[in-house]
Amino acid sequence: MATGKINVSVENIFPLIKKFLYSDHEIFLRELISNATDATLKLKHLTSIGETDVEYGNPKIEVKIDKENQKLHIIDQGIGMTKEEVEKYINQVAFSGAEEFLEKYKDSAKDSGIIGHFGLGFYSAFMVANKVEIITKSYKDEPAAHWICEGTTDFTIEDADKKERGSEIILHINDDEKEFLEESKISELLTKYNKFMPVPIKFGTKEKELPKAEDAPEDEEAKKVTVDNIINNPEPAWTKQPTELEEQDYKGFYRELYPMQFEEPLFHIHLNVDYPFNLTGILYFPKLSNNMTMQQDKIQLYQNQVFVTDNVEGIVPEFLTMLRGVIDSPDIPLNVSRSYLQADGAVKKISSYITRKVADKLKSLFNDNREDFEKKWDDIKVVIEYGMLSEDKFFDKADKFALYPTVDKNYFTFEELQEKIKENQTDKDGKTIILYASNKDEQHSYIEAAKTKGYEVLLLDSPIVSHLIQKLETSKENISFVRVDSDHVDNLIKKEEEQVSKLSEEEKEKLKTDFEKVVPKKTYTVQLEAMDSSSAPLIITQPEFMRRMKEMQQTGGGGMFGMGNMPEMYNLVVNTNNELISTILNSDEETQGKLIKQSLDLARLSQNLLKGEELTNFVKRSFEMIK
Repeated sequence: MATGKINVSVENIFPLIKKFLYSDHEIFLRELISNATDATLKLKHLTSIGETDVEYGNPKIEVKIDKENQKLHIIDQGIGMTKEEVEKYINQVAFSGAEEFLEKYKDSAKDSGIIGHFGLGFYSAFMVANKVEIITKSYKDEPAAHWICEGTTDFTIEDADKKERGSEIILHINDDEKEFLEESKISELLTKYNKFMPVPIKFGTKEKELPKAEDAPEDEEAKKVTVDNIINNPEPAWTKQPTELEEQDYKGFYRELYPMQFEEPLFHIHLNVDYPFNLTGILYFPKLSNNMTMQQDKIQLYQNQVFVTDNVEGIVPEFLTMLRGVIDSPDIPLNVSRSYLQADGAVKKISSYITRKVADKLKSLFNDNREDFEKKWDDIKVVIEYGMLSEDKFFDKADKFALYPTVDKNYFTFEELQEKIKENQTDKDGKTIILYASNKDEQHSYIEAAKTKGYEVLLLDSPIVSHLIQKLETSKENISFVRVDSDHVDNLIKKEEEQVSKLSEEEKEKLKTDFEKVVPKKTYTVQLEAMDSSSAPLIITQPEFMRRMKEMQQTGGGGMFGMGNMPEMYNLVVNTNNELISTILNSDEETQGKLIKQSLDLARLSQNLLKGEELTNFVKRSFEMIK
């Protein structure tokens, strides 16, 4: 038996590992199974290039719990190690065997799936174990080795009588880490981190029902056999070529990723690139509607089928983090504990590629089946509109497929919309005015007034609509968005001809003073306008600029400090040509006050602005007037 000291540059590496290297103790299982996977794939590669005549077979990795003796075993049937290799790779911390292997076979091993990069993964075992053993036998015809370390820089190594090729890691679990001896906990971790590892992972056994023979009697009981419980899918959909997969395969994989999601995704995007970086994956568009809250089922990042994180900020553009699915890339730079991303130029390239790929897919869906794309628009628009706001390159591409629906459910691209409305909705200054509503019910009367004039009214109801139209106004030439309730219909698109008021300047001045005596100044600005005599006597509008800035402030941005906290301000537009307004002007002060109050409350009621005690009083007063 030999003894020695582990060759580390820091005398006490283990407290550092426990405290700083791995923030989450459960990572140890991921690291040890990753090492076992590497060892298995190394053997596969050596046999495939004829480096050895050892038979690869159908190896698997096994995880076993020995609760009584407080031990956890991870067993592989991979390449194994000689005693010299144990001393080299285990005792010299931060000298990665996987990395050296990749360097030696860099041309042929490029696509072998070996993780590499990290030499410290094995030592994560000491986060949960006070003693770790390795019993290993190399694929070469040499004696097996038994290595033992009790969490210090001292170790022992001796020959072992292990006959089978591969390595067995035995963790003597600490008293305060006994949760890792529970079957449910280990099963949870294997599912979280190793669900799609490329080598089958056995965790216990299960009973399987054999199919009955065709001529078996109906009452004959099915025979059952005990089989290995393989907890992972070594060949997930994203590792295959798109030509190998049908639509049902993609839907099945979605259910595999998110078993608690009962709605099927709208469509998928298969990512597959090998230059200038390696990246594969499948992204799914779920039904989102107007919900911008980030869902729990996030995009998962893998590295060679090892789960790394579901925090993909930086790799996936922010507007696509509302999607679901998987991204796998060996080229994404991680920190040494494989827990988070490191800033890198490659990450930006990957982000740009994903943006372009998503835009191309959306364009092809629009071109191939526009009718279906229109049906799905409400469920995908938030992602697309957010992308148009946040990514200029995506904005340019989305211009060809982003849709602008009308209140009558007609869908236009921006170019189609401009062509449709330019004749009727160009104002006296030659600017095209795009009218929109954000709520069909609340703005119904304004929508109808606009439609009476032959105007198209868009329905833009996503939570970021104020930001989006601001972006469009600065990106497009000679256009302006105006919400239908921002002014009376004759003022929405100002033409050359103007209505003439029936009232003189003196009468208008008196009328304004009469209204301002009754109307609350904190909330309403009285505005006299000459409109069609058949138009409503009073209209409540919200100034477009102030309302839009306030909305933008509430959803982030807007450029005006405190705007989101300002009280609601409205214009009270008085139609000087309406008969009721003439009556109010010529009434005595008491009657005048009652008529103004009742008319104002009717206008407020039409905009859902009359509530609580004021609504109760209005209803009571209206019944009195009827009597």
